[in-house]
Amino acid sequence: MSARSSMHPVFMNIAVSMLAAFITGLLISGVKPVLLWTDALIYLLVIAISAFIIYASKKEHFLVPWRQVVQHKLGMVSLVFLLVYVFIGLIDSVHFRMPVSSQNTTEQVTETIYDGDVLSILDVVLTKIRTQDEKTYSAPFATHLFSKETIEHDDGSLTREYPRLKYAGSHLQDPENDLAGDIRSKSISGGIDGIIFWLVLSLIVILFVAHDRKENFFLTLKSFFVGSASRGGVPWALILFTVGFLCVLVGAMTELAPAYHVFGTDKVGQDVFYQTLKSIRTGLVIGTLTTLIMLPFAVLLGIMAGFLQGWVDDVIQYLYTTLSSIPGVLLIAAAVLMMQVYVANNPDLFETDSERADIRLFFLCVILGVTSWTGLCRMLRGEAMKLREVDYVQASQALGVSTFTIIWRHIQPNVMHIVLIAVVLDFSGLVLAEAVLSYVGVGVDPSMHSWGNLINGARLEMAREPLVWWSLLAAFIFMFVLVLSANLFSDAVRDAFDPRIRKQ
Repeated sequence: MSARSSMHPVFMNIAVSMLAAFITGLLISGVKPVLLWTDALIYLLVIAISAFIIYASKKEHFLVPWRQVVQHKLGMVSLVFLLVYVFIGLIDSVHFRMPVSSQNTTEQVTETIYDGDVLSILDVVLTKIRTQDEKTYSAPFATHLFSKETIEHDDGSLTREYPRLKYAGSHLQDPENDLAGDIRSKSISGGIDGIIFWLVLSLIVILFVAHDRKENFFLTLKSFFVGSASRGGVPWALILFTVGFLCVLVGAMTELAPAYHVFGTDKVGQDVFYQTLKSIRTGLVIGTLTTLIMLPFAVLLGIMAGFLQGWVDDVIQYLYTTLSSIPGVLLIAAAVLMMQVYVANNPDLFETDSERADIRLFFLCVILGVTSWTGLCRMLRGEAMKLREVDYVQASQALGVSTFTIIWRHIQPNVMHIVLIAVVLDFSGLVLAEAVLSYVGVGVDPSMHSWGNLINGARLEMAREPLVWWSLLAAFIFMFVLVLSANLFSDAVRDAFDPRIRKQ
């Protein structure tokens, strides 16, 4: 048994132990776990991806293209950014309600009353910036409100001034002179903390790889930064430098975010940086769960249409041609509005506002999945028609092998590269679709944090004077990084899994 395979159970046991310890801690603290519909699908998706990784690790035809993916420099850099987004989305998908008080219903039974707000681990981590609400707009790193207000002084006089913010910069005695120096010192302090964390993390990674390769620590360290491509092809130096950049950035934000509003505040004084972080989960849910719902339709119907042909092909072609002819936005709008009416007429089915908003998000994923499988179905149909004529498939038919076995053993494995490429390429398009749908008012619930809602709220302020620009900029930055990372990673996956490109 290799060192890598012997280490997998160790890390699996560590992960399971950490998860069990966290769940035990939640139960001991008295919180009430809340399982939203999208949470359940996210957990199902994590289990499915884990099972696929275990399955693919035993199949050489899967390992060969993935080895090419990890050699792709831009692909691995983009994967680091994607993993950060995924981590934030996962910790924002563990929901619970905090206990408020207890009351004795009988002499022996005590009923616990829970808060109406559904929180996540991310909310707990960001408690300080989540609860520091100002009165209204404030610019990034500002110490005063964005608009003047009439202030009454102790002597009864009235003046028009920019009031001090309640939280941001409240520790400064002289904001005008101390602001720049304080931001600089906190950035440097947080950056140093990030560098220390990065050095420790890099040391752990190098020790793990050295143990896996069964070689000297310094030899592994040298191979990371000198000729790393010749040692397995993984660009470790570029990966570690990217992680280091993110560690410095996160360290600086850890120091700055509790003291200032890094991306300013919105109309009701909520921190925009907190809203953009909370919007990550919504974007990931739209991009991944829609794919999870769409894949069974596309793969099953596409392969059946191409392989079985005849009346089956005619029915499936008629189905996806008819569905493609319906304007997608109108269909989505009608479905979302019907769901909205159902939720309004059945308020007893949902205990909290978060559950009502989540069911709308879940239904939006379902509608997007039902309306977006036609393109992949067409591609799989054409590929299945081609594979149907190859020699080994015709030989299997001549030997009396069942249709299901031929599809499972010969057709399905040979179209998985198309499925994987389409999934990765469609992800960024679905993230952008959420922003567009929320902008036109048929996307996620207005109470849910999403980049589309941020953009929709920011457009109303673009015409005012002075201009409120930071909400739009924050949504653009976070969405741009996610979509760009997904596109770069999809290029690496396409280059590795497309047989024509790989052959060249």
